[in-house]
Amino acid sequence: MHVARPFLRALRASAFAAVCVLVSAALHVLAGGTVVRLGSLCVALAAAWAGAYLLGGRRRGVSVLLGACFAAQYGMHHLFGATLPDLPSVGGHAHGGGLGMLAVHAAAAFGSAWWLARGEAALATLLRLAVTSVGRFWATLLALAGAPIEISRPGRTTGWDGPAAPPRAPFTAAVSRRGPPLVLSVL
Repeated sequence: MHVARPFLRALRASAFAAVCVLVSAALHVLAGGTVVRLGSLCVALAAAWAGAYLLGGRRRGVSVLLGACFAAQYGMHHLFGATLPDLPSVGGHAHGGGLGMLAVHAAAAFGSAWWLARGEAALATLLRLAVTSVGRFWATLLALAGAPIEISRPGRTTGWDGPAAPPRAPFTAAVSRRGPPLVLSVL
């Protein structure tokens, strides 16, 4: 199962967008902004989902992911702040936060980029393990139910009806070259 298939990409993009937008909105509020409106959250979710889906087709470098995440956080900051009533200016900014607002959006951008960079490998491994576990689980259930099951070991079958090749010892092809060369040996 390849993690770049459209259904899995959409599923990953949905989880990523939901977590990152909600974390960003919560940190935005904690840094001095007011409550983010539902319409702004929906727009941010749609934009984050589209970006994650487009970037999720193949593995991207950390610089691309950081750039995309910082751009997304910049956009979310302005989107979340656009619905605020007129508040007194703090440090030249139209709403509260200043350096704290910059810090929380930067932290959200770094966390999002890290998740995208490292989480892809973890997700692929998790999916492979889940598929393997589910396959073994179904085989166990079928065996317990009394269904006939054919058990085959990898490498033990042949492409025709002839007898299987005898198993080879694991190190039959290994050659020991330990010690000095024979031409220079004193023995």
